[in-house]
Amino acid sequence: MILRLAKTLLVAAVAFFYTLVVFNNLTDYGSNYAFVHHVLLMDTTFPGNHGMWRAIHPLWMQAAFYDGIICWEAVTMLLLWAGAVQLLRAVGKPAPAFQEAKTLAIGGLTVSLLMWFVAFLSVGGEWFLMWQSHTWNGQEEAFRMFLVVGVILLLLVMREGE
Repeated sequence: MILRLAKTLLVAAVAFFYTLVVFNNLTDYGSNYAFVHHVLLMDTTFPGNHGMWRAIHPLWMQAAFYDGIICWEAVTMLLLWAGAVQLLRAVGKPAPAFQEAKTLAIGGLTVSLLMWFVAFLSVGGEWFLMWQSHTWNGQEEAFRMFLVVGVILLLLVMREGE
């Protein structure tokens, strides 16, 4: 029972994290928009690099990128809250029922991992060369979140006995 509660609470903790992220991005839009703006402009990458043709200058495209990230975070948040509720309802049920209740939580954690790996580490880090910036480099934070969420996903998918 304690392992099931741990799994449920960890999923809820990630859902809570995303709730705060979405809240912050909506109520203080400009703070993280500045990060996206500079990553897409590539204005703090190494001088003279040959990847500058990749930079995105139109502000509306930068806003679309950022809005897409916020939507991605909101979908993740909703999946995780729904998954946490499903898990909580199934905590005392037989193992197959608890295993079945993991679906939305697994989906939410996977969507989260994809965001950190694809959007931040791959697109931001490699396509827009974020790794070259000392000021606007979010790779360390993205890796940390990928690792935290990945560990929780691994714990969640572990089967437990009756």
